[in-house]
This record gives sequence, structure tokens and C-alpha cells, in this order.
Amino acid sequence: PSGAGSSFFSSFLSDASEGNFWNAFSSGVAMILATEIGDKTFFIAAILSMRHARSAVFGGAILALIIMTILSSAMGFVLPAILPKQYTHLLGGVLFLYFGFKLIIESRNMEANKVSEELEEVEEELLHPNKKTDADEEMGSKHSSSSQGPAKAPSSGTGKAMSNLSWSQIFTQSLTLTFVAEWGDRSQIATIALASHKNPYGVTLGGCIGHSMCTGLAVVGGRMLAARISEKTVSFWGGCIFLVFGIHSMFFES
Repeated sequence: PSGAGSSFFSSFLSDASEGNFWNAFSSGVAMILATEIGDKTFFIAAILSMRHARSAVFGGAILALIIMTILSSAMGFVLPAILPKQYTHLLGGVLFLYFGFKLIIESRNMEANKVSEELEEVEEELLHPNKKTDADEEMGSKHSSSSQGPAKAPSSGTGKAMSNLSWSQIFTQSLTLTFVAEWGDRSQIATIALASHKNPYGVTLGGCIGHSMCTGLAVVGGRMLAARISEKTVSFWGGCIFLVFGIHSMFFES
């Protein structure tokens, strides 16, 4: 066991001294910043922090993202054992180029000052979960008002219940929502691709730092930021960063 630990430590120091670790670290941070700002998990943290304790929202979200980053890096680490390394380089480059072109094409079809549709979707899910139910109840009460008298006003108990959640309940809600939203997201796929041909420890640490920066920004002022930066701008520059990763992976890495 001590020999294995020594071998791991010496391998880690060797990668760090050669620059492999720090190259993977910086790529991990940049990749997360490119994919997570304006993403659904970003808005989940932003919206929840508007109504609940920021520490609980941040703690739950960042724990979910750290777990997801470790799992994704582990998948990328195992991938070269299944496919030859040159193919993982090629696969990673193709994925980055695909996401890059996809984001840029999508940005061309967006309105310049339009707020993100994902923000509107998350707001609808988290802030108005009983909107449809109340509408249905109102229609039903109108239908039966002639026989049962005046209809009762829709209950506002859901909003009060959300604001009265305990710290642990908020933490759990934030963790669960973030983990589910992140699974299969482009940032998870990009992390797997990056870890398959770069130092997985550097990718993991860089990814965790990047997620901490994005989640912290979302908790502090994500809703305000989303109202000022259009989805078109975020998508365009995110696509450009992915293209740089793809070109570098395919043509400049051995």
C-alpha cells in the first residue's frame, strides 16, 4: 500500500512539474465558466437564493456539482482503457467542436436582448409550482359556483411553505435539483471528454473551482446578471471557447 501511495504521489508530482496538471486545471476552469454561466443549474441557484438562505443553496448546489465533477472525471479517466488514446483525443475534439458550432449557430437565431428561456423555465418551476393547479381549481369553482355558492380564493400555502423550509431542507432541495439538472448536461459531457485526454486530477480540481465560481456568482447576483447579459452573448462566447478547445485537442495535442 505504501509503495502504491508513493507511486501515485510521484506520478502526481511528475505531471505537475511537466505542466500537465496545471494545463488540465486551467482548461477545467475555463470549460466550466463557458458552459455553466447561464445554464439551468446556474439559474436554479440564482432563483433559490432569492427566497432562501444563500449558504444552504450554495452548499447543496456545490456539493452536487463536486460529486458530478468527480464522477465525470472518473468516467473520462476510464475511457482511455476502453479506447486507444488517439481515439479519445479525436472523440474529445469532435465533441468540443460540435458543442462550439451548436452554441454559435443557436446564438445567431436568438434575439439580442432576450432573457434566457432557461431562466424563465426555472422561474416557472420554482416560483410558481402551483400556478396550473390554481388555474384548474378556479375553472372548476366557476363551473360549480351556481350550485355551491361563491368560490374560494386560491390558496397561497405553497409560497409560505417554501419560505418556511429549514436550512437542511433547503440544502437538500438545492442538492437534488442541481444534481438532476446537471446529469447529462453539456458540462458533464465536456468534463468526461476533457478528462479522457488530460490529467484527470487537474480537470477535477479545475472543474470544482469553476463550479464554485459560477455557483457563488449565481447565489450572490445571478438573477440580476441574467437580466443584463443576453443569452445570445453567453452562447456565442461559450461556443468560441469550445471551438478553441476542439481545435487544440485535435491538432496541437500529441
